[in-house]
Parts: sequence; structure tokens; C-alpha cells
Amino acid sequence: MRSKLVLSALFGLLLAAGCGGDDTTTVTVRETVTETAASSLPSEAPALVALYFLQDGKVWPEQRGIMGPAIATNSVHQLFEGTESELTSAIPPETRLRSLAIKGAVASIVLDPPVTDPKALAQLTYTLTQFDSVQRVSFNGDPPVDRAAFEDETPAILVESPLSLEEVESGFEATGTANTFEATFQYELLDADDKILKKDFVTATSGSGTRGTFRFTVPYEGSGPGRLVVFEISAEDGSRTNERSIPLSLR
Repeated sequence: MRSKLVLSALFGLLLAAGCGGDDTTTVTVRETVTETAASSLPSEAPALVALYFLQDGKVWPEQRGIMGPAIATNSVHQLFEGTESELTSAIPPETRLRSLAIKGAVASIVLDPPVTDPKALAQLTYTLTQFDSVQRVSFNGDPPVDRAAFEDETPAILVESPLSLEEVESGFEATGTANTFEATFQYELLDADDKILKKDFVTATSGSGTRGTFRFTVPYEGSGPGRLVVFEISAEDGSRTNERSIPLSLR
């Protein structure tokens, strides 16, 4: 387990880090901080956020419940802890968060030792920029960057909602970004027996070298375990490319 920011006094100090505003909030996290028992943490339901790990070397979100008001800071600490799923992480295990400040839509983060692997920086940037208060991230004083700086670390089709194992109902909305040929791709919703419940084409706002956004709804009949599969069809041989699968619970 990595060291966590758990002292209740620090939670109050970092309130702005999770939810916006232009006030500067900074905290220094040292390895000597004593962890507080879980029972002393706020008792409200955890906020569901996306932590970005790696699937086949590209960023991919995993749903996680985060406790406490300092959502951005606590999300970084949870990201450091890694995942028990099939996803991986490029963040070195010895990495420690020294400070995190949010001002003017920029999250300034200081890591010890500094992280230089673009895959690890992409994980942190994607995780922090999911919050409305953060558009760019500065690492250890470097010029701030946004998600566009990590196009090589982003899959051609990135589904950001629904997240893996999320419970959905007929007509649920799928959103994310894509950089595909002529901005198009396809999706299939499958049940536990891989029967196709719904399939269709999707057109993003841009493609063919420029990443765009997409949003589509998925009506279906059925319930139980299922999968949302997104993919491109190769213009050369008709095979599937850039395929991704998101396990879901269908209601």
C-alpha cells in the first residue's frame, strides 16, 4: 500500500483540489505521515471516479470509489496503489506525491522522484483532468500539458462512460473520444452468451488524425452480464481493429 493522505486536517485543507474553484490549495505529503484508521474517515458514500491505468499500453479507465472531500488528491493516491484487474500501470512503485495545487484550471503536481515515462504521465493527466476544475497538468514545475499531449498513449476508441462493471439500463448513454478513419466506428452490445442485443455505427466529431468526441445511446432488451464492444472495420481486409470491450451489468 502506498502512503495515503488520510489525516482529517489535510482533507479539509484540500477541499478545492477535488471540485474546482481558482483558489490555490497545496499540501506536502511526507512518508512520515501516520495513517488514520478507516473508521475515522468521512462516513458519506464514496464518490465514483475513473482511475486511468493501461490496457495494451494505452490509457483505460477503471471505476473506483473515493472517500473524503479531497477527491483529486485521493484519486492520485489510489492510482499509486495500482489495480487488481488485468490493467497495468507505468507509474513507478516508489513514486510519492509531495504536493498538489489547483489554480486557474491547472493542477500543479510535484512527484518524488520525478516521473518521465509518458505512459505514467498520461495516466496522471487523464485521471486529474476528469474533474471540472482541471484542464491541464504541470509536473514538477514543467509547462502544463493536456490530454492532447498523450495521443500516442490513448487508444483509437476511448470509452469513458459507462465504466467497467457499471450497472446500466436500456437506453444508457456511452461517451468518450475517438481518432478513427473518417471519424467512424462500430459498437455491439452482447449478452453473457455473446448474443448481439444491439449494434450500430457511431460517428465522432472528428477523426483521421484528429481526436473527436462521441455520444450515443444503446437501447436493448435483456438483463444480466453483458459487454459493450467498440471497434473499427479495416478498409483493407474487413477485419476488426482497435477493438475494446467493457463488461457491464444489464438491467
